[in-house]
Amino acid sequence: VLGVCSRAPWQTEPGRVFGASNMQRGATGLGRQALLLGMLAAPAPFAVDMFLPALPQITAALGTSVTATQATLTAYFLSFGLAHLLYGPWSDAKGRLPVLRAGLIVFLVGTAGCAIAPNVEALIAARMVQAAGAAALMVIPRAMIRDSLLGRDATCLTARLMLVLSVAPLFAPLAGSAILLLGEWRLIFGALFLAGGWSYVLTHTALRETLPPIERYPMSGRALYVGLRRLARDPTFVGLTFLASFGLANFFVFVAIAPYAYHAQFGLSHVGVSLALAGNGLGFFATAQLAAPLADRIGADRAMMWGVAGFGGCVAGLAALSQLMTLDLVPFVLGVSAANACLGVTVPTALARALEPHGPIAGLAASVAGAIQMGLTGAMILLATLVLAPGIAGLIAAAMLCAALVLVTGAAVLRPRAGRRGWANSFDG
Repeated sequence: VLGVCSRAPWQTEPGRVFGASNMQRGATGLGRQALLLGMLAAPAPFAVDMFLPALPQITAALGTSVTATQATLTAYFLSFGLAHLLYGPWSDAKGRLPVLRAGLIVFLVGTAGCAIAPNVEALIAARMVQAAGAAALMVIPRAMIRDSLLGRDATCLTARLMLVLSVAPLFAPLAGSAILLLGEWRLIFGALFLAGGWSYVLTHTALRETLPPIERYPMSGRALYVGLRRLARDPTFVGLTFLASFGLANFFVFVAIAPYAYHAQFGLSHVGVSLALAGNGLGFFATAQLAAPLADRIGADRAMMWGVAGFGGCVAGLAALSQLMTLDLVPFVLGVSAANACLGVTVPTALARALEPHGPIAGLAASVAGAIQMGLTGAMILLATLVLAPGIAGLIAAAMLCAALVLVTGAAVLRPRAGRRGWANSFDG
């Protein structure tokens, strides 16, 4: 895996000093940074879904309704999306690490509140605080990558970070189920508190500031307006952000409705459901590492378009098979894993390319991109739960909706026939 990113990257900014940002180049350096950023960011995506297997237990323990318990997830996404808009501009002005540490403290406070919540109202409030802190773990690592790397290396590191951010929703329920075998639901938040504490330690012992004071961008209403206008006028940023957002929404929508479908259709326990969700994520895990070398060989836009077309084709094939026969568990999981494998080529490349032209406002760009991703995800989860029928048919319908949005966005944004290789072929005149 590390050898994939060992060659020197295409350089878009002549004379750019990578060492100044403290991100090491080469296979070993990128591997170490991927490990550090992955461990740093892991508590945020795990906090979204790790407690899902415990929802029935929480409902009974707090003496509340299923609807009220599910509101903890809705509240999390609402706070999560809004908080994204804060951390990017703040870190552009004050530096990455101080803001990251502040967000981790908020996350730890909220997680502790979840662990001791006496009723569902307190749990919902604590989840909102937890989400407000977790947003820093999603925004700032991406900005740190853009501070330090471009082109091939940036996509390599983004791909590895995406393994945590995108696959975690599929593996987090499995971790939650394992913890439930040891005790009650509050232990899940205890584990998240320990993970958040470890991330805080990393910010003091293993990470260094990637945005020196001379490169910081003032945080003011005028500066924010100028930055937002620059992003809104950039078709690269807007188009690729929406493309990646629809791809990522596929994961979260699937995780939100799959437990009920797997239980009803295949009779799986909460452990079985968690294992099935983990299997769904294996395809993405495998192919995300190929995003950078594939784009380097055939061009970033063409690589992303291949992923988009493959995702649409896999979902269409799965839908056709479901009409011709009753799908068993293994074929269904393999089909979903194949579709996710195609997204593994597209999403990391789109995320890296979206931020690449915006070094001076990388934090703001990461904030806006994250807010769009979480907003679209929350809206699509709400739509799926209200409109789609439970069961495998509902899962396939949700995947078809995401595939349609990915295909339309990809067709509007990408230029696979540009005929040029490397990274410079995207959105150049």
